[in-house]
Amino acid sequence: MDLIKYVQDKYITKKEFPEFKAGDTLTVYYEIKEGNKTRTQFFKGVVIQLRGTGATKTFTIRKMSGDVGVERVFPINMPALQKIEVNRRGKVRRARIYYFRDLRGKKARIKDRAHGAK
Repeated sequence: MDLIKYVQDKYITKKEFPEFKAGDTLTVYYEIKEGNKTRTQFFKGVVIQLRGTGATKTFTIRKMSGDVGVERVFPINMPALQKIEVNRRGKVRRARIYYFRDLRGKKARIKDRAHGAK
């Protein structure tokens, strides 16, 4: 295990992103390659879960596209990841809010967390 940790620390470049938790609303900017062109696309939604530690950390974001829920998993060390913006801090009582998938309309709202609280 120490060898894996050593290789990850030495060869994987770490990017600085803001701290966020489940329930926060994020905008993730990432690069898409189409043929020989590259462009930046964003994905805005609520964080459903954080999973893993260190170089293998991932987070899942869910957004509603019309009536269809769309979820996307982002590795924190994905090279195409450019920027993460925290739009709102949400107050939830669980680390993984899978129940959020079943909620619609007003029930799907998440209360704002106080600015000073962590």
